[in-house]
Order: sequence, then structure tokens, then C-alpha cells
Amino acid sequence: MSYTALYRKFRPSDLSQVKGQDHIVTTLRNQLLNQRVGHAYLFTGTRGTGKTSIAKIMARAVNCEHPTENGPCGECDSCRAIADGSSLNVYEIDAASNTGVDNVRVIIDSVTYRPTLGKYKVYIIDEVHMLSESAFNALLKTLEEPPEWAIFILATTEVHKLPATILSRCQRYDFKRIRPETIVSRMQELMDAEGREADERALRYIARKADGSMRDALSLLDQAIAFQSEGVLSYDKTLEVLGAVDTEVFSRLYRGIIDRDTLGCVNIIDEMTMQGKELTQFVTDFAWYLRNIMLVVASHDAASMIDISSDNMARLKEDAAVSELDTVIRYIRVFSELANQIKYANQKRVYVEIAFIRCCEPRMAVKDPESLTDRVAALEKRLEEGNFNFVPQGVQSSDSQAPVIRSDIKMPEAPKAVPDDIRKLIECWPKILSETGSDTVALKVCKPVLGDDGKLIIYFPKNDMSARLLNNEKPHADIAEIFENYTGKQVDFVIKETDSPEIFDEGLYDLRNMVKPGSVGMTIETEEDTEDF
Repeated sequence: MSYTALYRKFRPSDLSQVKGQDHIVTTLRNQLLNQRVGHAYLFTGTRGTGKTSIAKIMARAVNCEHPTENGPCGECDSCRAIADGSSLNVYEIDAASNTGVDNVRVIIDSVTYRPTLGKYKVYIIDEVHMLSESAFNALLKTLEEPPEWAIFILATTEVHKLPATILSRCQRYDFKRIRPETIVSRMQELMDAEGREADERALRYIARKADGSMRDALSLLDQAIAFQSEGVLSYDKTLEVLGAVDTEVFSRLYRGIIDRDTLGCVNIIDEMTMQGKELTQFVTDFAWYLRNIMLVVASHDAASMIDISSDNMARLKEDAAVSELDTVIRYIRVFSELANQIKYANQKRVYVEIAFIRCCEPRMAVKDPESLTDRVAALEKRLEEGNFNFVPQGVQSSDSQAPVIRSDIKMPEAPKAVPDDIRKLIECWPKILSETGSDTVALKVCKPVLGDDGKLIIYFPKNDMSARLLNNEKPHADIAEIFENYTGKQVDFVIKETDSPEIFDEGLYDLRNMVKPGSVGMTIETEEDTEDF
């Protein structure tokens, strides 16, 4: 016989086995005991919370020959027939693949006939929001006044898509997300039934990753058991099979951000990538770790809201002790944005590295008011250390000699003309940088210059990952589209790297310093305008 997945093998068979939906179980139990069963029910809630399971329990309970306090007895002919799918009294329909009005007409025609065995015909329509408008209209009259032997149970994850006319004809039951401790307790019961032992930390991680869905939790547990077929199901093995990262790594990364250790963070990301960690899940988990730090900083009694071990809580408190609330919130927003972007990104690692660089280098976020506190803190730290050598980004310096600004150096002579489209683009450059998105963030460290051939060249420092990112086909096309939106023309540009702090040789110059914003025609600043450069 083929293997049966845990979520199917241990599907609840009566109301006593349903976990995390006590408010619904109590109401339905009282209806069954008092024989006040309605004719139309609407079960709504997130995936894996028990909607279909309770619907099947109700179908068996109303037709059971010997009903109990918890619903069906499970022993009578009717219960067995419904359980093995041979009963003609229960119709389970997937509205996702049966969306048309003809499918609903089949139901309407069937409703007119009494059940041959049992008391009720039960129609379970799953994902009911997928029905077409005409199908809903055909169902309305039957749903409002069905025969006394018909019961409709509608299940959906997107109740807002249902017409108000359908909602008004049903008893609505909202299924809640199941609490992590309830999921852990249920998984422990199943592990005992399977004769296996499991590390509690492993079960807690699975419960948190399931995000309130019992079915998701049991599917992940099934995967972890298959990976470690013998012995105790360990926390480390669970992290390995699910492509997750240990909390200790999150702490190291967070300390790297606090210490402005950009290279250290990038090296840790490199280690995770080489180990085959799933970066999408890593971003989600790290955002959750930042959320826990935020709660510890904001509240003196956050332990009750955070489900982690005592060792991890101690490490979390150490990280929170060196954190400011507004700074942590800014980090959370950075990684929340990244979580949405990385799902569809081809170069996920590059996006992750850019996010950490943004956090480690608050001076990059010059347009972000929330980064001001972080930037001031970095400035104060340098003042406390007596480091008054503030070198502009991209300029190399040594400890032995501070940079000297020479007043006798003047800008090279600019070309005689700047193309209209490029001049207009440079005038709009601050607006372009104010747009949100990883591409425009990368442009904040570049230098736009003009070659002798009149082509726009966007220079980045040597070995800057932003240049390699933007030279990929999709980011390059996105930048081109942004430029076209501001100029109304297609701007011909290239992206290059340079290891020289002065890129004005060979006829190239910085357009932001040479072109006057708001100028008319092709006006270029003269040497008199740039004496103080």
C-alpha cells in the first residue's frame, strides 16, 4: 500500500480532534445536540485551518445512525460509506475546476431528489469564491430555500470575493490561524503515535514556519521525518532539510550591521549560499528575528510574546541592548521590501547583499529620513574615536596622510554641447534617486558622466556589485524605462566600473557639477563658476 501523508492520515474524524477552533467546535456541537442544524454554512479562513475537515465531520454527523457528543460515531454504515467516499449523500465539489453555471445546475437538479439512505444530502463546495457570476446567480434561490433534506457547506480562503447575496444566506464561521503552541502539541501527539521522538525546538520552528496552518505544519514535519528516518528528529537536521538558518547566524549578521562590518556580513551570506540555504526563506526569518528584537527593545516583558528557547532569548536580549527602536524599525522595512522583491528575482544573492549594505552604510539612504538617527550615531562614534578624517565615498585615503583639497585645480573644459535628453535627465536626477526600488538605490553611489561621443556613461567604483547587478538584462531595461519616463526619449547609456577617483580624463566629466539645473539650452558652467570646486 502506498504511503499516506501525515495530514491525511491524521485528519480529524470528529469534533474532539479539531485543534485551535474551539469557538466553531462549540457552536456546531450545540447545534447537533439540539438538532438546530442550519441549511447553509460558510467556512472562511486561511489555508490549513480545518475548514474542509469540519465540513466532512458535519456531513457524517447529520447522517450518523448513532451520533455522539462529538459528532459521528464512525462505526455505522453511513459513517463508513461517507468516509470511504461511496456514499451518495455527500457531494464534494472543487469550485476551482468547476466554475461554470452548468456545474451548479447539476447540483440544483440533484437537490430535488430525496436521499435514498440517511437523512440529508450534504453539498461541500470548496474554494467557492472561484465560481462565476452566473453560477452564483443560479445557486442563489436553492441556497436560500433548499429542500429540508439538503445542507450546503461553502468553504473559501477569500471571502471578500463572494457576492453579498451569498453571504446573507449563510451562517458564517471565521477560522482563526492556529497558535504555534497548539500546532506543537498536535505534532507531538502524532510523533508519539508514529513511535518517534523529536526535539522540541524542531517542532517549534516547524510550527512558526507553518504560519498558523496545521496542514502546512504536518507537511513540513513529514518532510523532516523523511530526511531523518531514524533516531530523534533534531533541530539542526530540521533546519538543514528546510533550507533554514540557525538563530546564531542571525545574531552574527545583526552584530555585523551594528558594527558597520559590511565585508563580514557579505562573507556570512557567501557561507550560507555555498551551504545551499534558501535565501527567500532566510530573508523572511531574518525579518522575524528583527521583529523579536523590536519587541524586546519596546517592551520589558516581551518573553511572553516570543516563542524561542531560553538560550536564544538571552542572545536576543544582548542584541536588543545595543539597539535603538527607530533603527530596528528601519531595518525591518528594508527586509520587508526585500521579501517582496526577492520572490521574482533572478539574482537573489545580489539583492540580499544590497539590503545589508544599505543597513551597514546609512549614508547611502540620504533620501530616507529614518536613516538620519543611524547616520548621526555613526558620526558620533567616529568623533568619540577621534577619527576626523571624513573621506567622501569612493575616495581612497591612508591613515598617515589626510586628503588635501587643492584650490589650484580646476575642472577640465567641458564639451561644447550636451544633448537635450541627457541634460533633461540630469536635471531630474534627484527625483530619480527619490524613487523606491533596488535599481534606483544602486544609482545613489554612481557618477553620471559624458563621453566624447555624446553617450551617457554611468560609472561605479571598482568591484562595486551594483554595476554588475544593473548590467543584467532586466535591471538595465528597468533603468532605461525610468530614464525614458523622465525625458520622453530613449537615452543611450552604458554602465562601467573604475578604480580611479578622478574620472575626468579622456574628455569625461561629472554632469551633476557641470550642468546647471533648470538651465535653458546647453548652458555649461565656466571655469569662473567652478573656482571653489
